[in-house]
Order: sequence, then C-alpha cells, then structure tokens
Amino acid sequence: MNGPLSLPPRAARQAVRVMLCDDSATARSAFARLLGNDPELDIIGGVGDGQQALDAITALPPGQRPHVLLLDLEMPVMDGMTALPRLLRLQPGLAVIVASALTQRGAEAAMAALRSGASDYVPKPTASAGGMNDPAFRAELLAKVKGWARVRAAPRAAPAPVVSQPGPLPRPPAYAFQVSAAKPRSIGMPAGIPVRMPGARPRPRLLAIGASTGGLQALAAFVKRLTAPLPLPGVIVQHMPAGFTAMLADHLSRLGGPQAAEARDGEMLRAGRFYVAPGDRHLLVENGPGGMVARLTSGPPENFCRPAVDPMLRSAVRACDGQVLAVILTGMGQDGMLGCKAVAAAGGTVMAQDEASSVVWGMPGAVARAGLAEHLLPPEQLAERVLAQFGAGTPGAARGMA
Repeated sequence: MNGPLSLPPRAARQAVRVMLCDDSATARSAFARLLGNDPELDIIGGVGDGQQALDAITALPPGQRPHVLLLDLEMPVMDGMTALPRLLRLQPGLAVIVASALTQRGAEAAMAALRSGASDYVPKPTASAGGMNDPAFRAELLAKVKGWARVRAAPRAAPAPVVSQPGPLPRPPAYAFQVSAAKPRSIGMPAGIPVRMPGARPRPRLLAIGASTGGLQALAAFVKRLTAPLPLPGVIVQHMPAGFTAMLADHLSRLGGPQAAEARDGEMLRAGRFYVAPGDRHLLVENGPGGMVARLTSGPPENFCRPAVDPMLRSAVRACDGQVLAVILTGMGQDGMLGCKAVAAAGGTVMAQDEASSVVWGMPGAVARAGLAEHLLPPEQLAERVLAQFGAGTPGAARGMA
C-alpha cells in the first residue's frame, strides 16, 4: 500500500510537523513509530512518491504544512531528486532530510541532494546494524528533525560587530590562557559563557575541524567562505559511516574553496588542502621527514565515535607543538572538548559554532561552557576569522575584527 498515510494532529500544542515520503509502506510505518512517540513531533502524514508529496503539501493551508519532510530518493512516479527543487519552490524554508541507502551510490545521491537544497541526510540502517530499532539511529534522526526545524524557523540575525577589548592584551605563557565570564567578545555569546581571551600566539600550522549532527551544511558554509588560499593544511573529522566520507570530500571540493580529499595513510599534508577522516578510521597527524603526514588507525572508538575529534586534536597538538587552530561545529555529545583543552593548554586557538546556527549545540556547546572558545559564531563568520588570522580577511571579516 503506497497511498497517503493520515494521522490525527496533536491537540493544542506547537509541535514540529513532519511529513514522510517513501515508496515503502514498511519504511513509512517504521519512521512514524520512531518519530511519532516523541511529544515534540507531529507526524501529519505519509506519501509514496514525490508527486504525492507535492499534492499533499499544496492541499494543506500554509499554517498546517510540514516543517520537516523526510524524503526517500529512489521512488516510482517521481523520485526524490526530481521532487526536491519543486518542494522547495512550493514551500521555501522547508527542511528536507533525505533518507539514503548505506552504499556508495546512496552517499553520492545524498551529497547531490545537499547541493540541490536538502538540509541533511540520514543513512537508512541495515538489518545487521539493528535496523531502525538502533537507539543511535533514532537519536540521530530525532536530533536532525528537531534541530533543522528550529534552525529553519529562526532566521539568522545580521552579523553584529565584535566588542573590542580596551588596550593591548598581554601575551600569555604558551601553556596558559585567560578566561573572562563578564565580557563576551561577540554578540550572540550566551550570558555566563566564559570566553577565552585572544593573545599573541605563533601562527597556526594546522587547521583542525570537528563536526557531527548537522555538520554537512555547516562544513559547506565554512569551506565556501574560504575565498583566499590557506597557507596551512586542514584536517576534518565529520562523524559519518564508511563510504560517505569520500563523497563528503568530493562535495566540499565542488564549493569553490580549498580542494578536499579523503585522507590516506602516510599521505603528506599540503597547505591549502583539506583531508577528511575516512569513516570508521581515526585520523591522526604525525611529523614525517618532509613535514606533517596523515596516519589512519583502527583504535578504539572515543566518545562512541570512530573517527573521533579528540584523538585527531591530541595528535595535532603533538605534531605542531601546539600551533593548531581548532574549529568545532554543530554536533551531538562533547567529542572535541578534551582535544580543545589540549589545544588551548598548548597555546593554540579554539573557535566554535554559535548555538543559534547549530542544529545541535552539543560539541560546540561543551567547548564553550569549558571556557575554551575565543569566538562563538556561525560557520561563515568562523571562516572569515580563520582568513583574518593570515591577513586574508573578507570585508565581513574586517567588520567583525576586534
């Protein structure tokens, strides 16, 4: 049965309205069970192809249309890729999360959907991994549905100028950093969040980025804003399954910024390029005869993740004598917080994504609450800060400089 699935709306409560679009009635029912038990979500219906989704949304009054659409890509009549741009034209601001197979073909399709306007993706879990009963899959799905509904519903405010600190800052020791809870450095810094004060430090030798839930769009926004060549290499850990990270690197390379590739064991890290940790492998940084090299390991997961951000940052601190610029983007949990402590203690620089633009303010929030972040900003402005470190800032970066 592939016809529309109609469920009664929840009573008198502002819930996130979700529509399901999948040609498999079994998949629709499974997604409805996973999401429908959450009191913050309202499953308003399910349809079997893209044309049915367009018809169903068109028939709804504007105030009853979905906030989030979970969209399968391979369907009869009208597939997800064909329907996606039409859905976004019909309802601008709709958060579309594509559900893709856990295969290379599925990864390629998911990245193509992101370039066409999808907000995010979820890989459909295999039966061997517990299927849709896997608690980790349910947690990721719920976080993405709720997070994207919130981000899409709250238009980002115009960037505000950074508050300058009076007078020059004394140079701290290489092992120390200063914290000020009273003077946030940028508008949007939550009250009470301690801020690590910038000081004179050696120029970074490595840019190290960590991301998880919601990170695909955050990484894309960050990389796209890097409009000038970077004089240092960059390493990226994005929590993703094996097979998807090579497609992520290809996706980032298409955005007009630095070129990216999945890291290879023993590969020399070259300035102006990004190296993405492969799924299910930790990416470490080591010193080699000619400079820094990538080292891939199958060590134990950290923070329930492999690849994980913490081991990457620890190794970067050792390889670069602390001259690391760490950027932590949206994601669940606190992977990267301990690594950022090591970066800060060694005299490096830490930045993190702000709460308003994060799908999940877990990883960047942990870094911020620990007093490690010098800046809490949307990804685009974080990229401008990075460029400003090397005197290559854009007008937006210059506007935000202290």
